[in-house]
Amino acid sequence: MEKFKLTAILPGTPKRIYDAWLNGKEHAAFTGGGKATASAKVKGKFTAWDGYISGTNINLKEGKKIVQTWRTTEFPDDALDSILEISLAPKAGGKTTLTLTQTNIPKGQGKNYKQGWKDCYFTPMKKYFSEKK
Repeated sequence: MEKFKLTAILPGTPKRIYDAWLNGKEHAAFTGGGKATASAKVKGKFTAWDGYISGTNINLKEGKKIVQTWRTTEFPDDALDSILEISLAPKAGGKTTLTLTQTNIPKGQGKNYKQGWKDCYFTPMKKYFSEKK
């Protein structure tokens, strides 16, 4: 199993980022990639990127933390779900420090997901949240 931790500074408050992450329409909009579904409830299910990613909310602390099971269609059928933890902390100027930790990734897949978070989430999120107040 593999794991990694990434940090990004995003425009927008922690509550704004949190609410958008757990809203299917906004999640799809801020990634710019495919349909997403979401839930703002513990045990609620979500999908992203036209079903490529799916999972369930495990723990939610409004405006502060999102913990989800997470997997892609590339996970082996017998692989356990990965665990995704997103921590949100306020930063000066109405910005947010987002720390993403992903654990329990099938061997050999971590490098691709690590780059994917940067390219398919953080980069478009910076643009989206700087344009949407």
